[in-house]
Amino acid sequence: MLCLRAIRPFSWRVFHFRPFSFEPFISQMNNCTDEEQIFHLIEKNKSLLSEKQVGYALSMLWQFQKQKTSSVKNVDCIRNHPQFLTLRNLATTKMGFMSDSTLVNVLYIIQQFGIEAHDSLVEALVTEAWRRLERFDISVLSKFSSCLADQHLYYSPLMGKIADIVNRNLENIQDLRSLSVLMVSISSLISQRFQEKLVNKAELLFDTMDSSQVNTARRIVQFLRNIKYSYYPLLERCNKVFLSNMNHLDLDSISKILSLYHSLQFHSFEFILMTKKRLTEMIPLFDHPASCVKLFVALGPMAGPEEKKQLKSTILFMSEELTGQQALAVMGAMEEMESRNSRLIKKITSVLHKHLDNYKPVELLRITQALIFLHFQSKELFVKLRELLLSYLKVSVIPSEISILVYALSLLPSAHLDDVRMSQIEAVLPQCDLHDLNIFATSVLRCIQYDHMYLNNIPGKQLKVLQKLDHYGHQRLQECKSLNLLWEEVKSLKGDWFADSLLEETVVTLQRLMDEINYINVAGIASFISRTNILSTSLLDKIASVVLQQIEKIHPFAILAIILPFSTLNYDPPQRDEFFGTCIQHLNSYLSVLDPLVLVFLGYSLATLEYFPEDLLKAIFNIKFLARLDSQLELICSSLNMKVQFRLMELNRAVCLECPEYQIPWFHDRFCQQHYNKDFGSMNGAQQQIYKMLAEVLGGINFVKASVLTPYYYTIDFECILDKRRNPLPYGSHNTTLEKLPKIHLESNTQIAGSRLPPGAEKIALEFLDSRAFCRNIPHLKGKSAMKKRHLEILGYHVIQIPPFEWNSMALSTKAARMDYLRERIFGEGKS
Repeated sequence: MLCLRAIRPFSWRVFHFRPFSFEPFISQMNNCTDEEQIFHLIEKNKSLLSEKQVGYALSMLWQFQKQKTSSVKNVDCIRNHPQFLTLRNLATTKMGFMSDSTLVNVLYIIQQFGIEAHDSLVEALVTEAWRRLERFDISVLSKFSSCLADQHLYYSPLMGKIADIVNRNLENIQDLRSLSVLMVSISSLISQRFQEKLVNKAELLFDTMDSSQVNTARRIVQFLRNIKYSYYPLLERCNKVFLSNMNHLDLDSISKILSLYHSLQFHSFEFILMTKKRLTEMIPLFDHPASCVKLFVALGPMAGPEEKKQLKSTILFMSEELTGQQALAVMGAMEEMESRNSRLIKKITSVLHKHLDNYKPVELLRITQALIFLHFQSKELFVKLRELLLSYLKVSVIPSEISILVYALSLLPSAHLDDVRMSQIEAVLPQCDLHDLNIFATSVLRCIQYDHMYLNNIPGKQLKVLQKLDHYGHQRLQECKSLNLLWEEVKSLKGDWFADSLLEETVVTLQRLMDEINYINVAGIASFISRTNILSTSLLDKIASVVLQQIEKIHPFAILAIILPFSTLNYDPPQRDEFFGTCIQHLNSYLSVLDPLVLVFLGYSLATLEYFPEDLLKAIFNIKFLARLDSQLELICSSLNMKVQFRLMELNRAVCLECPEYQIPWFHDRFCQQHYNKDFGSMNGAQQQIYKMLAEVLGGINFVKASVLTPYYYTIDFECILDKRRNPLPYGSHNTTLEKLPKIHLESNTQIAGSRLPPGAEKIALEFLDSRAFCRNIPHLKGKSAMKKRHLEILGYHVIQIPPFEWNSMALSTKAARMDYLRERIFGEGKS
């Protein structure tokens, strides 16, 4: 009897309210064509529904929503329907009987319908799932992790438990789709070692994935973005998936991929080209503000003139309908596009002004930066911005947020901070990393400059804060014990304060930690060193050693960054030929897939080092490549466009002068003439003084030329001619400014400088170098100036390069001393 009584409640709990068969009900739901029909069925059968039928009903409701465009979705209406409340109540009472997959699916759908995380049903479902966590299979676990991520529980103990389960079972996981979801969800709280294990596992499983699984590839890229790791082998494979599915990618997918690529600084010319075509086709398809803004942001920076005009016209037409966030996105895109459309700027700014009170500190900074970049002037808006930033600053206690607010304030026309705000900065300095310290220093320096210029005053408080910034910056560098942590803090640092106060100490710290340089971080460290202008032979030798030892683990995309410091700083490692040869050999199989821009920069960098690999030059100097390059130049901003064109010209010049056997023609006459017609020919005050001194030294103004343009369009500060007895020779006609550009012919290029001179005479090129021509820490000539000297010598010049630390030294502080110095350099035997 007691046994029967014990069994009875259990049997009642299990079998009560269950229909004999739920198939007819599910079949009826499958025949429904809208949500109202589903709700009608629920109302008729709510007392008989099982946990499986509840789950199925919710799934059907969500399927109907997914089939609708964003403009016609009615999530709020469904969520507030009486029968949806019935489903919620049934889910609450029956969740204990649900299967694992039904339980997590119900949680997922409930959240998709906008039910808040603190709702009792969501909390109960999460608690029940936590209780079952260890038994979840990989697909259920991944979906549950996604639900937690939607609740922003990235750092919760529950997410930590999921990460532990993934770590313990990683070898047995074979489903890349589920793994990719888990990778994104747990990315915020896993170690670097675990990150590498996940990357390796994803790479191993990639070939098992269907090539149409765009979302899986996108999540892998998102994971790499989250862990700040540009792992080229995986990025390249994901990129191929995107390219093969381009015709099926919608605007949302393309926007997300472009954003991820931008964060990872991953450039794919093929992807951008195909994306531009795909997005351009979408222009006539959208008339809703949200979609139009997304298209403007994605396509605008790469669009051609006609497409840009259409996009701007559309945004202008619907500007009054934009939300605050949409206006912010448009303003950011206009900044990237370098737009100067005053009417559109004014319209978008008025929307921003209207929503200004709703923006977060980081958004206010973005608005401030964009307004300054676009040269927009509005006293009323700037006053309101300043008030808002100060109100946030008064209550903020987080160092990174305070640094953002202070930086934004320093950008405004009235860049002044009172002693109270300076004290607030001073109080948080011990908690700051190098990134925040650099932002504070840049901001304080701006305020000092403003106070000095407009208030004729520099408060002592500001100088005291600067001293403390120096102290904490050096302290943080000296206490740093991890190269990777140091790299995270310094990789994006720039500005006068960092260069003047911390740069040399940073290089010393890198030297101390250089045993930690490996195939993962070597390209980043090399790129940073190239920007420092500090020649550290020990660091560069270490980089060369790591590359030679681990070249098979280094992706060819990273080779340019690795070569850059050697090229910029004009340094040959001990194993020069082996090092550069290994790098080039590693690149050869990728020459056809590398971005045209990368190939141009790579060719130029190697040319400064007197390294001219024939395969690379053949890949660059052909009609097909140059056509691809022209296509890419249309997609980039004007400043980068011009830089690429100059690098191609300089590479073309280097190859013609140093490798005539390759028979590569010189084809930059028109480009150079356009440039030098604009920028060449005038002298500043200091140059005029030197010109007069040289005229005295040489015997008159007809013995010296200023601002000379050579064959292949090198510019020389001053030129003179000495006969075989080293006496100056006069010029037939003298002019210090440009009148006629020389016509350069390939056949006589390399003999022009001496072809019309008397026997034994030579042309002297005098170059007065500035500090930028030398390394920051030692008087070592950098790569570009060394290459120019080499080329001028090939053209027949005797080159005299005068460094600033000699010309501006105390020893040459008088005119007489400088005159003697010039005589010695020009007429002295064997001087160069």
